[in-house]
Amino acid sequence: MRSLYALSLARTRGWQGVEPQARWAKLGGQMVTLSSRREPPFWVWNAALNQLYMSTYHLAPALIDHYLDALKQYRIDYLFGYTSAVFALAQEVVRLKRRDIKLKVVITEAEPLFEHQRRVISEAFDCPVRETYGMGEIVTAASECPSGTLHQWPEIGWVELLEDNQPVAEGKLGEFVCTSLLNTDMPLIRYRVGDRGRMHSDEPCPCGRTLPSLSVVEAGSYDLLITKDGRRIFGLEDVFFSMPIRQAQIVQERLDLIRARYVPTPEFTQESASSIVKRVQARMTGVQVILEPVDDIPRSANGKFWIQVCNVPSTEIQAALNLSRALAAEPGSE
Repeated sequence: MRSLYALSLARTRGWQGVEPQARWAKLGGQMVTLSSRREPPFWVWNAALNQLYMSTYHLAPALIDHYLDALKQYRIDYLFGYTSAVFALAQEVVRLKRRDIKLKVVITEAEPLFEHQRRVISEAFDCPVRETYGMGEIVTAASECPSGTLHQWPEIGWVELLEDNQPVAEGKLGEFVCTSLLNTDMPLIRYRVGDRGRMHSDEPCPCGRTLPSLSVVEAGSYDLLITKDGRRIFGLEDVFFSMPIRQAQIVQERLDLIRARYVPTPEFTQESASSIVKRVQARMTGVQVILEPVDDIPRSANGKFWIQVCNVPSTEIQAALNLSRALAAEPGSE
């Protein structure tokens, strides 16, 4: 883990010319206060890392102004976070026409960065936006250089590009099959994660780096969930941590209805079931939780396992966002 974090610092912050002592914000999926809370802070200052950790659990349009004020108050130099969460923050910056927050760089993680997202984030924070790619299993990683190339980190793992178990030519679309090199205690050999993309030539990048490059066209195993007050929820899978289950999935059927699907082990008890319900409701206040034990949870057509699925119609999602913005616009609203 020390090696992984050292590589990350060198090839994210370091490549963008950000000083080691820079103050930064992380927009992530850890809870720092109750989900029902409507007043800040929704963050905690980590002095050891010069880091403002900002929870995504309160990222509703009516509350985003507080996040922006915190970025300014803590004199944040750069922002690191989930692509969808950073994009949601940037959309409100543009809508509110705030021009008082200027960053050195925004670095996205966990999800692909699309060009329309890059444009909005760059406009919002008046800085370049750089993408990263990686996996919690630590089998491969990549980060974007100032020239816009997504370079692999060869120390992490070996990447093959296959289609129907056959090698794919350079520049052609295929599935990433990865072998870990950094994790010697539990190496994963030819691990299929379900992500797809392209490998590019080894010609030197305009930035001068000779690390191999790739592009990711299909990745991620999350849909964003949405609350009645417009908050986006990313990474709810921690409600299943330490539970006696083999597989699990969160499915949002309505704004106020969550279905928790799981494959239990023989040790699963009624107490385990109650704990899942309490954990979900602690993160999404006011939702009904239906528990659904199953024998297996099928994968999607590309073989990827989706941890979060949102089946809420887009019209209902937009209505929740509009309501949150209307509340934010009311005089004296919080």
